Formats: sequence, structure tokens, C-alpha cells
Amino acid sequence: SKSKMAEAGAERDRRKNAPRSVCVYDCRSESRDASTPTPPTLLDTAELDYSGFLRALRQEFSLSANETFVISTTDRREIDSELYKELVDGKTLHLLKSVDQELTAATQERIEFLPHYHTLVQCGMYEYYASEGQKALPYAFAELIDNALSATARNTGIRRIEIRLLFDESQGGPAVVVMDNGCGMTSKQLNNWAVYRLSKFIRENCIKSEETGYVRPDPVPRSLNSDISYFGVGGKQAVFYIGQSVRMISKPAGSPDVHEFVMSKEDFERKEMNREDIYTGFIRNRKPADCSHVSESEEQFLQSIVMEEKEKQSFTAVIITGVQQEHVTFLKHNFSLWTRELAHTYHYYIHGVHGNDQRETRKNDHVSNIDIQISLVERSPRIPSMLNLREVDNDMQTLYINSSFSTFEFKAIGARDSFVEGLIRYHPFLYDQETYPVDPYALEDEDEDCLILNSEARGKRPVFECFWNGRLIPYTTVSEFEWCARPKKVGAVPLECYNRISGVLFANDRFQVSTNKLTFMDLELQLRDNNTIFTRVHNGQELRVNIQREFTNWLKECHERFDKQVMFQGFKGSMTRTDVPTKRQQSPWAVFQAIKWDGKTYKKGQCVKSVKTNPVFVGSIVHFLLYGEHEGDVYATGGYVQIALEPKELYDEVRIIPISKIDRLAAAATIKKKIEDELAKLPDQLRVTWPEGNAWAEDGARPAGTLMGPIKVEILNKKGDPVSRLPVAGTTKKLLIELKVIWHSPKGDVQTNSYIGAHSSKWEYWFKSMGNLSKLGKYTLHLQTMLGDNSASEWAGKRLPYYTLNFSIKEGEAISFVLGVISSPVHFGVPFSIPLDFRDEFDYPTQPPCDIKPQLECSSLELSYERIIFGTTCVIKNVRAKGKMSHQNKMYTVKVHIPGLKQDSQSLQIVLQPGPPHTLVVFPDGDVLSVENRTPANFRVEIHDEYQNITTHPKLSVRCQLLGAPDLPVDVVDCSNTGSGVLLTKPLLLKTVNAEQILTAKFNIPNHRTVACVERKLRILPSSRISRFEVYRQEEGSEDVMVLQNGERIDWTAGDTLGNLRFRLYDEGNRLVSLRPKLTTKIKVNWTADINAEELSQGKLPALSVPSQAQREHFYLVSFHDKHTVNFSFIIVPRPDEPERLRVNLSESTVKMGEIMSGNIHVEVVDQYGNKTDCLNAEIVKTMSVSADGLDKSALAIEWQASSGLLSVCGVRFVGGSLGPRELCFKYQDMKEFVRIEVTAGPPVLIKLLNEPEMPLQVVNGQGLDAPLVVLLCDEWGNPSPDQRIAIVMKTLLPQLKIKSSVSSLSVDSEGKAYFILEAISGPKGEHQLEFWGSFSRNRIPGPVVKLNVIPDPNKPVELSIEYDSAATLCAGDIFPVFTVVVMSEEGTPVRTVCPAYLSMLLWKGTASGLNPPSTVNATCFDFMLRNYTIGYLFSHNPTVSRCVCVCVCVCVCVWTPPLTPVVSNSNIRANRTLLDSLNLKIMDQYSNAAGEGLDGKVIVTVKGTGDVVLPLFENGETSVAYSLTNGETLITDLALLENSPGVDGAEYILQFNPEIRQTSVTIAAYSLPFRFCNDVEHQKVIVTLSKKKDRLSQTVLIYRDVFETSKQLKSELECQVQDATLKLNELKAELQKSGFDVSELTTVSLLLFALFINGKKAILTKMENQPQRKCSIPDPFKGSPKVLGKVGHLAQVEDDDAAKVISWHILGDMDCVVTETTSAAKRIFDDTQGRQQVIPLETVFWRPNDRPLPHIRNGMFLFQPIGNPVFVKDILIFPEHVESCNKVFASLLGDTILIDDLDSANDYRRGNTMCLFILMAGNCLVFGCVCAELLQQCRVAMQKASDVRSDYNSHLEHLQSPEMKQKQQELQQQEQELRDLEGSLARTPEQMYAARVKRGLEPETPEPSVPAKRARRKTRKLGTSEVL
Repeated sequence: SKSKMAEAGAERDRRKNAPRSVCVYDCRSESRDASTPTPPTLLDTAELDYSGFLRALRQEFSLSANETFVISTTDRREIDSELYKELVDGKTLHLLKSVDQELTAATQERIEFLPHYHTLVQCGMYEYYASEGQKALPYAFAELIDNALSATARNTGIRRIEIRLLFDESQGGPAVVVMDNGCGMTSKQLNNWAVYRLSKFIRENCIKSEETGYVRPDPVPRSLNSDISYFGVGGKQAVFYIGQSVRMISKPAGSPDVHEFVMSKEDFERKEMNREDIYTGFIRNRKPADCSHVSESEEQFLQSIVMEEKEKQSFTAVIITGVQQEHVTFLKHNFSLWTRELAHTYHYYIHGVHGNDQRETRKNDHVSNIDIQISLVERSPRIPSMLNLREVDNDMQTLYINSSFSTFEFKAIGARDSFVEGLIRYHPFLYDQETYPVDPYALEDEDEDCLILNSEARGKRPVFECFWNGRLIPYTTVSEFEWCARPKKVGAVPLECYNRISGVLFANDRFQVSTNKLTFMDLELQLRDNNTIFTRVHNGQELRVNIQREFTNWLKECHERFDKQVMFQGFKGSMTRTDVPTKRQQSPWAVFQAIKWDGKTYKKGQCVKSVKTNPVFVGSIVHFLLYGEHEGDVYATGGYVQIALEPKELYDEVRIIPISKIDRLAAAATIKKKIEDELAKLPDQLRVTWPEGNAWAEDGARPAGTLMGPIKVEILNKKGDPVSRLPVAGTTKKLLIELKVIWHSPKGDVQTNSYIGAHSSKWEYWFKSMGNLSKLGKYTLHLQTMLGDNSASEWAGKRLPYYTLNFSIKEGEAISFVLGVISSPVHFGVPFSIPLDFRDEFDYPTQPPCDIKPQLECSSLELSYERIIFGTTCVIKNVRAKGKMSHQNKMYTVKVHIPGLKQDSQSLQIVLQPGPPHTLVVFPDGDVLSVENRTPANFRVEIHDEYQNITTHPKLSVRCQLLGAPDLPVDVVDCSNTGSGVLLTKPLLLKTVNAEQILTAKFNIPNHRTVACVERKLRILPSSRISRFEVYRQEEGSEDVMVLQNGERIDWTAGDTLGNLRFRLYDEGNRLVSLRPKLTTKIKVNWTADINAEELSQGKLPALSVPSQAQREHFYLVSFHDKHTVNFSFIIVPRPDEPERLRVNLSESTVKMGEIMSGNIHVEVVDQYGNKTDCLNAEIVKTMSVSADGLDKSALAIEWQASSGLLSVCGVRFVGGSLGPRELCFKYQDMKEFVRIEVTAGPPVLIKLLNEPEMPLQVVNGQGLDAPLVVLLCDEWGNPSPDQRIAIVMKTLLPQLKIKSSVSSLSVDSEGKAYFILEAISGPKGEHQLEFWGSFSRNRIPGPVVKLNVIPDPNKPVELSIEYDSAATLCAGDIFPVFTVVVMSEEGTPVRTVCPAYLSMLLWKGTASGLNPPSTVNATCFDFMLRNYTIGYLFSHNPTVSRCVCVCVCVCVCVWTPPLTPVVSNSNIRANRTLLDSLNLKIMDQYSNAAGEGLDGKVIVTVKGTGDVVLPLFENGETSVAYSLTNGETLITDLALLENSPGVDGAEYILQFNPEIRQTSVTIAAYSLPFRFCNDVEHQKVIVTLSKKKDRLSQTVLIYRDVFETSKQLKSELECQVQDATLKLNELKAELQKSGFDVSELTTVSLLLFALFINGKKAILTKMENQPQRKCSIPDPFKGSPKVLGKVGHLAQVEDDDAAKVISWHILGDMDCVVTETTSAAKRIFDDTQGRQQVIPLETVFWRPNDRPLPHIRNGMFLFQPIGNPVFVKDILIFPEHVESCNKVFASLLGDTILIDDLDSANDYRRGNTMCLFILMAGNCLVFGCVCAELLQQCRVAMQKASDVRSDYNSHLEHLQSPEMKQKQQELQQQEQELRDLEGSLARTPEQMYAARVKRGLEPETPEPSVPAKRARRKTRKLGTSEVL
């Protein structure tokens, strides 16, 4: 002991003397650069306590005594004295201003992650990475997903996990990022993560108070607890398997810091090379989104990941870089494969407890909130791939779930809280294949044996996949258990059914798995242990049953229900079979088109052979039949097929046989051969012969009139034998042959011959010759076999043998001809053709003889031809005519003669025209033609043909070209129609011709080069007409002449006159032309229209006035107009005159008070016409003056602008004075000029209150001010400023004051005013202040402060006061005590104006967690138990004024509920002596509530008998047994009698259960259970049978009685409802009758539907408004006031005149009423008018939306067709403004008043509808009735309710008198009698009972009593809730 004490002391000394230091980062400064790491300070704390440590900090960092700071760990845990003791050497600390301060720069924390010793202990564990190659990648990702699931386990929302595959090298890839939104990791937890094999069970923190030990999660279904991050191995192995480096970034929840840690293979190798500590590193602590440490050139994707941190509360990101290239290739190319494997691994985490059941229709209570998203990003332009694992639908678990039809659930419980939940699914055989799913990706890898086994569903594959904590363990499977294994012998279930099951095992974490979670260590071993208990789970309850028997029964049921053999397809409907003898089975029979059976498909029309039928037959399938109601394709084990016997030609019969009698082995060839042998006996073909040898060939041609025949015909069968009768058994049918010849004419087929031939033994069938075939065309000879008895050409649906011959009849030899049509006209010398048409004896066109030689003859002409062409028609080619034509269009006769024909000559008429152009002739034909220039030459031309005839031709144009001078004209004339024309008809316009010129005219025809050209000479003489003007200026009496040039520019004084202008005229020869009046009248000028003809004849032009505007060019023109025009022009530019006045130009005409005008004012000197002069210069600035009222001359400046020659005035500013126009005066020498400038308000500097009221303003809490507060925006001089950029803000100085206003910030109007309407003001009692101020461009404009005095509202409810007897004890079923509820106002006094209907009382279980009850509360039924209840009182007028009261309800009565009656005997078999196997007894009250909570004691079970009888004994030899009672519940188990116990045989005893409760205040009556005692087993069996029957009868009788009792209660209730509804309707009718309404018409109820009337057009409305008689003459002085709409007469408009009159009369008393928005506004008007003005505030108008249609419309249909155009009055009103408010007002005034045309229409409408309201007649302004709309609405509802209740009552009475109910009454009486008989039988002696049993054994067994069907509408009756297990 001394040595141990010494060692302990040495250890303490070692720790005390051990060196310890901490790294402190000063994070207080905010000016430090975030990209530069903060240098740490190292403090030695080995010798320091906590106080010394703080002193050292202050000294090191120069912290004053008054300066506050916080020293914390990197996890933001503040260092105190206790935490200081736990600091370790090298710990990193932060010096902060506060705990939640944001880090100004990143810090680093040195950590160590030495491997734990488990590395050596468990180093031999098998690792999947070395064995699986690339297939292990999904499981590497699974390790990272495991960590993410554990991190997000406590998320209340979506648990989001992202896997990003960043394979874009341009962004720094390849990289893999795994992110989650979990709780994140602190720096210590990040350090723990880095330690290899540091599992969660042994993980400790250096600061022990940070975490507690590992706590195992509570059990959940399928163990989906997300507790799968276990061993501290998988994450590290995964990241270094995928890549070379990992960056961990995490932000814990509630912390402002982000922790970042990097591990890389490169860093490890560097440290090893430098002999540094390998397992050390630094954690970087930084603020979120701080990416200063990230290089921009590398890992660009990392910057975006860091920037995502801003919006995240907590997260963890695992960033893997250096991804191996083979992994990148695999992940890209096998994206679907590895994502499917992940979806399989986490199937139940993704889809919930029930998995991905795509057929699921019920609500899933276990919906998963896990979202795993995978994205693959590659280099652009490839589109990123996005996949959510929830979208994967081909993983194996999804295939298993969706291909199964039933599920067997079980549970296996082992040692140490280990349990396994199991599922077995059944995949049935459907039709011809197994539905057991096959892995689509594993097919290629399976060998041949596996493919063969797949035909047996599962084959040799194991049954169970294994999941651990809800996650797949892929390399562990369980083949089967003994109880579900395939038996060796065939039993009730076929052996192949055992291969149709798949299974899943869900193990909890008590079963060990390998560290890589690929295999279980001990799962199968533990499950096969004998101590493992298997139980079946059914509907969520565990059943202790024989698991093997239950499984076998389930498998048998699945086989019978789901395995299908025959698939019926092509459903066509249902039919009735009259061939079935049993009428019940005649229908329905479903009809199908096809079946699939045993891998074969049989369809309609397919030929089959029967088997096991007498006789065996073949036939075609008509359809398939299946008994029962079916739709669509169904599976069944059998059915029937309807077959039509084949061949139908011999057997016209249909048979129905079972499908099983189809010969499946019969080959199609065999069936076909049998049918063909039978068909060979039938007639097959006709044999036609020609006895005289004149056979007609198919498609042959014969000349018209050729004889056809005779013809011999024979009928042959397929064997070639001739037949004359049908070989049908039992009948004799002779065969005939019908002959028909059909001519196929152009108009249709025509029958030319028809004969019927009978059979003859000598010549068979014979037809004579036919010679009437003379019409040309195609013919068809038809020979058809027919039946002799009915002339039918078909037998058994097929056509009898027939023969068809197609031939044609052609034309005969030619005997005549006809001349064809010749194209007209015929031209001389042009060849033409004459067609010849030859005819035969039937006048048909035919071919001509080969040796014909036609002869042509014509008088006065010579005709010739070249040859004859033979073809379809004969043509005489190239006929020519020669000769001189005497006149146009002459008719010639041509005769054609052909020798050798019967008719050898024909004549025809032709018209001859001239031939083609041949010669061009020009007139005159002289050598030289003389013409004057500018006159036409006029040459005439003609075109002749070869025979000198003037000819015409299309496009026949003659062209004339002049040669000998430039720019000579070319003329063309068209002679196409006349053959002649005239050329050069226009004047020749040559340039100046001073002497004669010789030209050559060349004539030719361009389109006819063969016609020779013609030339003529042309002499041109000079022209004598005017060709030149000369204008000059010469003063009177002066010889000086100024000649003007054409287009000259002249400068002249503006406004002056230019006179003395003269002119001369010259001709083309430059000869002066004398001025004759005939010439001078043709001279015009453009500056005046008044020209003196006398002066023109003297050569003088009118004087010219120069324009007054300078600097503009003006164009002037003198022209001579004859057949041609001669012009002379010049330009005058006016120059300014002498200076006359000043001109001032303003850049803008408006300036703000106190501001300088922004633009300059320009001043210039102009002449009398306003032209700017050049007299201004720089010296004039000294003599110029400017003046105005209020002008500030200190800022005024005048400058000379040399560039523009203007004076510039700037600095114009006005100070003081009124707003408006100001006169500005400019003076220079004796010249003055005035301009007007508008002066507006200056910049706003002040806000004041307009019409300031007396302060403070008195306001009732919750109400508003009557008048709005008006504020005015002013400038420095008090002028209103309309600057709408200024926003005036209204704000309370205290936050307790709440103001309801439409706006809190408002811009001023055009007058500088802003109106603030305070709708409601609420706040504490007392004086408050309301401030107004303006803001613009961050400048504040001061404003007034309004004082408000808030007065409490005595009518505003604020709380509920509840008084009741809180000391009262409430028992279930009792009446609650009196609750006095008072609504209190703000003043603390009761509110007297509250309607009691506003208060509601709610009641729900539990304490008050809010005002609303839970959603599961039933409003009409409460199950009172011993617990707390909450009573809530809700004030509906103000839901916030509510209160809850908690009360406790206790038990008042306790009862027991009975099980079935036991029957026992005293035999030596214990099962026969057992009274109760298990009986659970609970203490219940009279309302079936569990009432035993807190009641403990025991239950004494005793045996009682009637009278003095021997009592049986229990197994303990006593007549009583004791059981414990806990919380009012006891379990009676294994209660049995003593072997050979005494007792009377057949006697009834009573088991009495007496509770003895420790609480003496509670008394519970004993419960008695009767049982029967027997002395032998046989007697016991009889009693058991009778007792069970008695129990069934008792239950049936009870149900019957309950049905009749319910019906009786329902009848009573309906009678009461009918009486109440009738009474309510009569009361309403009485009120309507008092109002003058004819209630006799209220016989039916009209259901009103919506009907909408379209308003009139806008143009009609405008016209209506402008009519004087339609305008409302009532004055409306209140319109426009705040919160006032106006008078009723001005609010609405009506288009129709009559309608306007009657509506105005109807509401005459309300037309003058003023409508206001608020009550305060109405009260103000009422007070101002001293009560003389009617007012309607909208706040008091009760209005509800009413979209009902007119009364004659019900359910969208017209009850009758009304007349008179009925319409609701409210629908024809037009509201120009305030539409919603006006709708409320007029809906209240008019209600549902109807407008109709006249009185007769109204009466007719009233007769058709009793529920119509007001009816107004537009034609005569009469009111038909006046009934309250609300009263009629109530009456309509009452009538509807009375009708419905009466209908229900009558229906119920009919049901009570129905045969069904009478039958039930008889059944009740019968079963009550049977029950009495049974009770009597049980009271007999045992001998009598045995005899009765033997007698009944010889009689047929009677069926069990049927249980009557209960009506759907009945009250629920609560029974006891005791259970018998």
C-alpha cells in the first residue's frame, strides 16, 4: 500500500510539474486583413491558477482594468475556473469582445489525431476495398452518407444530403463533395473525427462537460434510427479510397464560427520525409464565407462552396480532391449502376417504413424526410446530370416490393435486447412466367446455371437480404429458416411456391457488423440459436403462434389467391348462356377474345381440335367465356370456349366445351389437313370447252357481229371429278349454271345475254351460240354455279364455283370516210393538214386501206401535198395553197376524192389569209425628204407576203433609226394587226441647228431578219421658234445696262423693291424675235400674278419686292410657255436693315424663390423686321441694364459672347415677395424690352399643421379621428411647396401607441397639403405624441407634434372573467358546475352591449396548449376518463378575447365486462379442465372509460353455486385463488380445476371475481362469470357445442334487438323533427301573411341560382347622363367631404327611362339620404344639420354576398319560360365610382326586388314562382308586393328543411314496413325461440342431453344463424373494451 501511495504522489507531482501552455489569438481588432492569418501568442500556464492566468492575459495584451473581454475555446465555450483546470497543453483559445463576436480573421488550432489502440486490436478486420475493386465505390460513398444521416438525425425539417461530382478540370476538378445540413461539428468533434478507430462508444472530449456518454436510441420501426456512424473508421477509409486529399468544413449549430481541417497523402509523406509528427495538424477557425485562404487559380469550385455558407445555420462538407482517374471513369460511365446501388442500400431511409410501394393508395404514416441528391458536373457544353435517389425505381427492394402480392411479417427476439423484424413477400406465378424480380444488372454476370434456375423464380438464391439499423449490409444474406424452408415431401402447398418468396431482415445494433458495414459478424448464428423466439406480426400486433403453421397457411393462401394459369384477354362484355340448365349460372358470362395458357396464345378465329369429346372435331374459336363479373384482362384457372365446327360448308354448328378439352398437342398442320380433306368433296371449279373449236381467248378481240358459242360447262370438285349435286348428308341440292354476258359501256355495265342451264347426263351444261355482240368495247362472260332450290350462289358463306372470260369487240373493215376539222385560218404558202376518218359497216371508226391515193381540187387556187400519214386517223400532210387574194376572209371549197371506197368523195370549206412577211415597202419613195427641226417626218410603211398581199403577224414591229448626228431618236411602229403604219410622227428635236443637216433613216423588222432593210435620206432645217431669254436692268433715261445671268445670286436690302427689269427673246438661229402680243401673253413670272400686257410688249418685267426676313435665299423665275418652255431664273438674298429694337430669349420661364435661374438669358438688337443686326459689341455691356421687383442684383452678371454676337445675362434670382409672374426689364440706350418669369415656391424647409386644433386631441381607444390631420409643406418664406418628392412621415413617439391608417408616409398634393386619416388609435390610457416630419435625399424636414389623449373604450371587450366552483369534484357523467362568464371592457367594467351568441364553449382533453382544441376532438362525443380536461370560452366577435379553464374529471362508477362462458370437465387432460387461458380484466366506468389508474390490490376468484351443491376445486385444492391488481388491471392466466374435482355433472357454476382494493374509499362490485361443469369428456363436447351455439344466438339476438331499437329511436327523432319543421314553417307563413303576402302560393321551394345581367354600353350611358330630365335634381353639398360617398340619388345610374322612374319611386324616401364610410362621419353630418339630414354609415349596413339566380331558375334549368323580361333591380344599376360600397348600400335598400315589364307579366311570374320577392312593373310604375327579403329567405330554408325531414320520415316508415324488416322480425322471433330451447336443453340431465346429441347427429346440420345487416344510419353504441387474450 505504501508503494501505491508513493506512485500516486509521484504521478501528482509529475502532472503538477508538467509543462502546459496555451495559444491565444487576439480576435478583438476589426481592422486586420482577413486574408492574413492572425499571429497567435503563446502563454505558459504551468504555474498559474485561474486568477494568475487572467492577470497574464491582461499583461500580455495590455488590457486595462476596466476593459471587458471574453476568453473562450474555439468552440465558443467561455473559460471559467472549472474549465481552466481541464485545459491541456497546446490548447488554442480566442480573446473576444463577446462570446458571439464574429471572427475578424481566420485562426488555426493545432490538433493531434494519433490512432486509437483499436487500430492494433482490430487491424485484421476484413476491408472491402481490397477485394471488390471499383464495385466498392458505392459502399465508400455509403460510409460518408452514414455520417451525414447521423448528423441530420435530429433535424425537424428536410434532411438534405448532397453528393456533387465535380469533374470539370477548368474549375479545379476532379473532386467529390458530400454535404449535409446536419448539426455540424465543433473543433473538438472535428478532432475526434480525425482520430482513426475512435468509435462513438469510447469517444471522450478533453473538456468532459461538453458531451455525455453514448446513449442508445429508442427502438423505432425497421430500426431506422440513423445511428449508423459507429466505428470511427469508414469516413477516413472512404475519402482516401476515393482520392488523395480531404478537406473537412463544418459549422456547428448555434456557433458563428466555421471549422476547417485538411488531411492529404502528400502532407503525410512530407511529414514522414522531414521526420515530423505525422498525426498532427491545424484546424482553421474562421467566419462563414471567408474564402481568403482559397487559391483563385486552383480549386475554383471551392470558392462557390465557401460562399454558400452564408445562408446555412449548420452544415458539414467533405471535399475530396485528387480523385483517382479510374474512379472518375467508373463514376461517369456507370452513373445509373452505382446510384442504383446507393438507392438499394438506403431504400427504407429514403422511402420510409413501407418502402417504395408505387401501388400504394393508402396514406403512409411513415413518410421519410430524407433527401439525397446526386449531381455530376462535367466540362461545358455537357449538361450536368441531376438525380434524386428517391427517383430510382429499379433498385432490388423496389422491384421486390412492387412485384409482390402479399407480405408475411414476423419478429425474432434474442438475447441482450437483440431483435430482428422480418418480412417475407410472395411473388406469384402469373399466366406463363414467374414474377420474381431479377437484377437487371446481374444478368450478364450470371452463369448458365443461374439462368436456368431463374425459371424457378428465386432458384438457389438466398431468401433474405439483411439490413442493420435500416441500412443494407450487402455481403450478408440468410438463405432460409427451418420454418420457411422448402419441405422434402409435397404437402398442401406445391414445392415451387417456396421459390416464389423473397425476404428482408431488419436487425438492430445488438448484432455486430464489420467496420466497413459490408458483413454481419453473428446475425445468422444468433438467429439459428434455440433461444431465439419467432412470433408473427399481424396488423402491428405480435402473436405467439406456431410460426411454421402460420407461414404454411399464408403460403397456401397466396398460392390459391394469386397464382394464375390462364390469362383471359380482350374483354368484350357479358352474355347470358341459355344452354346451361341451372338458371342461376346462366349469367353473367364474361366474353373474351383470346387466352394465354401454358405459354401459348389462343385467339378468336384460330382453328383448334378437341380432345376427350364424342366425337372429336375441329373448328375455329368464336370467343372464350368466364363465369362472373369481370372487366379487362383477368387471370383464372379455367373457363369455356365456343367453337364453330369446320369446315363450315359441311357443318353449320357451334359448340361450347371447357378450355381444358382443347387439344394442346394438336399441330396446326394436322388440323388444316383434316379440314382440307373435308372441303375436297365440295364443288371447286368449272371446266369450259368450245365444241366447235371457235374458242374465245382471255382478253381477245373479235370484230363486231362475230358469233360466240356454243359452250359446254362441267362442275368439278378438288379431286377433279364432275358433280351436279352438293355432297351434304341428309339433303339433295341440285346445281345449275347461270350464263351472263356484260358489256362494259362508258355509262355503266349493261347485261346483253342471260341464260340458266340445267345438268344433262349426255352433254353436261350446254349453251347455244350468241350473235348479238355488235357494240364496241370490253365484255365479260360470267358462268356461276347456283343452287337449284333457291338460286343462291353461295353455300356456307363461300361462293360456289364460277368462271369469268374477259374479251372485247373491235371495229370492222373501212367502207367510207369523213373529213376531219382543219385548224383555221389557212395562210397562203403555209402548209396545213387534212385529217381523214374511216368508218366500218356499223359506222365505227376503223383503219383505212393501205393503198389509198387522195386527190385534191379547188377553183382559182393551186393545191398540192407531200404525203399521207397512217395512224389512229389518216392525215394528208403539208397541203399548200398559192394565188393572189382578192379580198380578206374569202371562203374556198376543197374537194377530196379517194378511189376504191363505196363512198369515195367529200368536200370542205376553208378560209385563206395572207402568208408570212416577205417584203418591207416605205412611202414616200423619193430619195431625199426635207423637214424643219422640231417638226415630224411622217414615213409610211407596209409589209407584204410572197404573193404581194399585205400581211399581218404577231409581234410584227417596224423600226426606224436615224443616223448622221448624236442623240437621234429611234421610232418603232406595231404592224401586227394592220400590216402597215407611220413612223417619225413626233417632232425631231435636234440640238442647236444653225444650218441644214443631212440624216439617214434606216427601216427594218427586228423579229424577221429575212426581210431586207430599206434606207431614206432626210434634210433638217433650223427652227424659227423661241429658244433663249435675256433679262437685264436699266434705269429710265440711263444707258447703263446690268445684264443678269441665268441662276445668278443677288444681295439686296430686306423689304426694298427691285425694279426696271427688262427682257429680250431669241430663236434657234440666235435671231432676235420681235415682241408681238401673241408671244408676250405666254410670258409668266413667279413673284406676281398681276402682269401688265402693254409693258410686256415693250420688254418690261413687273417690279419685285424683296422679302423682309434676312439670311434666306429666295428663288425667282421668268418663263415662256408655248408648245415648249423657255426659263430664266435668279436668286435674291435679303440683308438686315437699320437697328430698331431689343429682343430677349429665355431658356426657361420658371424659377424657384431664392434659387438662381439655371439657364442664361440672351439679348440681341434687331431691325424693324426682327432681323438680327451686327451693331452689338463688348462695349455695350457697360450701357445695358436689367431690373425687376425683388430681383437680387448681387448675383446678376452680363457677358458678351463674341462667337454668337449676343449678350448673355445670368444669375437671375428673386428674394421675397409673392409667388406668380414677375416682369423683367432690359434697357439699352432708348430701347426697352420686357419678359415675364413665373416665380414658384422655394425649397421646402418646414412642415406645419393646417387649422391646428386644440391640444391635446381627445380620442377613444380603438377609434379614429373624425377629421383628417392636414399638414402643409412650406418654403423659407412660408409659401406652400407642392414638391411631391418630399415624403411626409407620421410616426408615434412611443411604441405602445398603435395607429391604424391607410398610409404612414404620404406625398403632398398640388397645393402642398397632405391628408392623414387616422382610422383607429389604440394604446395605453394617457397622453401620447404623434410626430410629423419630411425626408428627401437623407435630409430631414421638421414638422409639428400632435398630442393625443387616449381614453379607454367602455364598450370594447378585452378579457373574459370566469367564476365557478373550483373546489367541486367532477365525476364522469355528472353535470358541470355553473360557469359565470363576464366580458370585461378596457375600463374594467362589464360590457353591457355584448350579444350572448358571440360566446362559445369548447371542451377537449388535456391541458390548455392554446385556444383551439386538437384536431382529433369529436364535437359531439367525449370519452371521460380520470384525467384533466380544458374548457375554452371563445368570444367570436373578437377571438383574442378568450380564456381556458382546466378541470379534473374522476370516476363515479366502476363495472366489469364479461368474456364467453367456459365449459370444463374433471378429466385428467389439463386442457379440458382449464377455465381460462388468459383473461385481462380492467376496471371501467359506466361510460366504458378505463377507471383503474392508481387502484392497486388483489382479485379473489371463487366458485359459487346455486343452492346447496358440491363446489368444484381449483388446482390448489381450494375454492378460491388470488391475483394481483395493479392500476386497475389484472391478468388471469392458466386458471384450471383440480383433476377429478368434485362437482355436479351438467351443472352451471359461477366464477366470482372479488376485487380487494387498498383504497378504502373505492367500492367495486364483484364480477361473476358462469361456467359449465361435466364429469366426462363426451358430455363436455356436447356442452361446448351447445354453449357456442347459445353464445352465437345471444349475440345475434342482441344485434337484432339493437337494430329494432335504433329504428324505433330514429322514427321518434324524425317525428320530432317533422313537428318542429312544420311549426317553424307555420310561424314564418303567419308573419308573411301579416305582411300581405299570399301564403297559399308557397307550395314549392325554388332553389335560386346565379344569373348575371350585362350593363349597358358606355356610349348609351353618356347619352343617358346628358339628358336633362334624367339628372337627379337633389343638391348634394356633402359630396367630396372626407369619408362621404354622397346622396343615394347621385350614387347609381339607370339606362332605361321607365326603369329609372319606378326605381326612384320605390326608394323615394331614401333618395336624399347621405351615405358615409364611417359612423363618425355620419355623426358629424347629423350634428352639423341639427338632425335634419338622413345618414347611412357603411359600418352599420348588414350585407352578405348574394349570387342567387332569379326564382324561375333552379339547378341551372328554367322551371318555366317567363315573360316580361324579369331581372333583379340591383343588376341594372350602374355605379360610376365606389362600386363595392354602392353594392352594399343598394343591396340593403332593394334586397331581391325584381323588375318586370308590366302587370300581366308580373301576375304570370307570381303564378309560376311563389318565392319571388318585390316585383316592380316598369311600364306603369306599380308595386306588386312588399315582402321582407330576410323573412322570405328564412321561409325558403324552412320549407326546404320541412320537405327533407318529411322525405326522410316517409322513407324510414317505408323501410320499417318493408319485407326485409318483416323478415328480420320473424328471424328474431325464430332465434329467440331457438335460444330458449337451447337454454332448456342445457338445463336437462346429462343422459337426456347425450340422447339429444345422438339424435341431432343423425339429422342434417342446420346452418348458423345469419347476422342481420345493419342500416348505415344508426347511433353508435359503445361496448366494453376488455380484452380476452
